[in-house]
Amino acid sequence: MSEINRFPQPPAAAILNVALQRIAAVCLVALFFLCLLWEIWLAPLRPGGTLLFLKALPLAFALRGTLRGSLYTIQWASMLVLLYLMEGVVRVMSDPPGPSIAMAWIEIVLATGFFFSSVFYVRPAKRVAKALQKAEKVKQ
Repeated sequence: MSEINRFPQPPAAAILNVALQRIAAVCLVALFFLCLLWEIWLAPLRPGGTLLFLKALPLAFALRGTLRGSLYTIQWASMLVLLYLMEGVVRVMSDPPGPSIAMAWIEIVLATGFFFSSVFYVRPAKRVAKALQKAEKVKQ
């Protein structure tokens, strides 16, 4: 994978790539803190908070790699974040009226933002990897 990042990119593509990586990183960090604050302080299921704040733990494992722009980390984190998208949709539909629904909508927006920015961030690298595989097959 390190060979993929060595190919020069046109300036517009490089700028877009950096922007997509930053959007993904901001969405992931915001989602992490939202999950913590939501279940501890903003709108916990029970007064005083619950252990549901531990749902932020899997996001913590993806933070370092996403902040560095690791393609592998961003790929698996894009699949992980779909769980948070599903949770947000379920909580919008099932929670009683109150601040929890607003938190769920924010979770939906952040998860969707991360998913799409990560997919579009990884897409050019996948194309380069496929081209490299084709070139290797032709050489053999």
